[in-house]
Amino acid sequence: MNFQTETIKQAKKPLSTNPKKFVLWLFMVSIIMLFAGLTSAYIVRRLEGNWLQFELPGIFWVNTVVLLLSSATIHWAYLSAKRNNLNDLKISLIFTTVLGMGFLYGQFAGWQDLVEIGVYLVGNPSGSFMYVFTGVHGFHLITGIIFLIVVLILSVQYKVHSKSMLSIEMCATYWHFLDGLWLYLFVFLLISR
Repeated sequence: MNFQTETIKQAKKPLSTNPKKFVLWLFMVSIIMLFAGLTSAYIVRRLEGNWLQFELPGIFWVNTVVLLLSSATIHWAYLSAKRNNLNDLKISLIFTTVLGMGFLYGQFAGWQDLVEIGVYLVGNPSGSFMYVFTGVHGFHLITGIIFLIVVLILSVQYKVHSKSMLSIEMCATYWHFLDGLWLYLFVFLLISR
């Protein structure tokens, strides 16, 4: 009888998640759908012809390394919060923010490299897609940097620690997602040029 009673009690417990985490996951799913649509449009348009072939700017390789480093620093921030090492938490959030800004600067430099080789936003669709992919990802990275700054401010106010992990968990999840999204885009563009 105890087994049945325990099973019934467990079955009655509703599944729940934090509403803020749920909204974050919905937001990330919408970003996935956006980029799935964009990459599908890229493939369809490329098959129609009139497609300019060009090399990806070399800075995009550097940017990929910068973003991977930022994934390591945001994980460092998460672990620091979990261990109540608030000094390392602040330092790692600052490093992640600086790396994110460095990535954005690199994207801008990549656009300048594209202009130098005659690839523009308006003109051949292959160039247009390149600017749209990197620009939309850059916009989302800006939102990630804002999120990092908010969590940094909360950590300075001692509101991020082992007993208050929600903001750093969400921030790390979103940042890793943006890093993964860039890796997907970068590999997609390398393969499908």
